[in-house]
Amino acid sequence: MKKIEAIIRKSKYRVVKEALHEVGVNFFSYWDVTGLGNEKEGHVYRGVSYSTSDIQRRYLSIVVNDDFAEKTIQTIISSAGTGEVGDGKIFVSDVQECYRIRTGEKGGDTLK
Repeated sequence: MKKIEAIIRKSKYRVVKEALHEVGVNFFSYWDVTGLGNEKEGHVYRGVSYSTSDIQRRYLSIVVNDDFAEKTIQTIISSAGTGEVGDGKIFVSDVQECYRIRTGEKGGDTLK
């Protein structure tokens, strides 16, 4: 199993969520997060300077079986991308085991 963690623009969340549902990813967790980016300049709007180094993003955490990881990753890339700096990052790591609390069963079938 793979854990896919994606940090995406908040404005792209709905598109990503719908795309993931279309390919069969029906469960994941998400958080609103703030991070630091590479952009060092601020923006001025109506005479008020705003820092753009603190970036509002959405953090997705998805666990899928190994054979479904690449499809999930490509779905996130195609639906979250704008082609601009700041589209986000995806991190992939191995999951040793998964348990369904209700039944106590373990393994990849618990993800279905």
